[in-house]
Amino acid sequence: MSGAEFHDSAAGWFDFPPSKPARLIPPIVLAYIGDAIYEVAVRQFLISKANLRPHHLHRTATGFVSAKAQSRILAFLDPELTEEERDVVRQGRNAKSGSIPKNADVLEYRHATAFETLVGYLYYTGEQDRLRELIGKSIEFIEGSAK
Repeated sequence: MSGAEFHDSAAGWFDFPPSKPARLIPPIVLAYIGDAIYEVAVRQFLISKANLRPHHLHRTATGFVSAKAQSRILAFLDPELTEEERDVVRQGRNAKSGSIPKNADVLEYRHATAFETLVGYLYYTGEQDRLRELIGKSIEFIEGSAK
């Protein structure tokens, strides 16, 4: 498939399916796409608000997508996760990424990676309703805890 052939699909925004089933994709790769999916969702949420100044958008987005925030989100969502989702989270948490950002401790970073792995997994398995539900709850949680 060439880049000119992409289009919307039920499996995702663009019809570039992964090279293998989601269960066979390494957790760190699922986290890679999950990070992007979550970032876009947060940006769309923030743009739906009144204050559209770029600096404000960036600062606010950081509060939603930081390792610390994602670690807290995962703890908040944990009671609602299915066994399959918990298994994906466990694999993401245990994945070796090779680096830790300077603004996060190791535990926060691993939990953030686990959250991103779950988002990537749901995205590639076509669980769009569940993905929207969990991201919506995540955004509500962070927005509510900022008040």
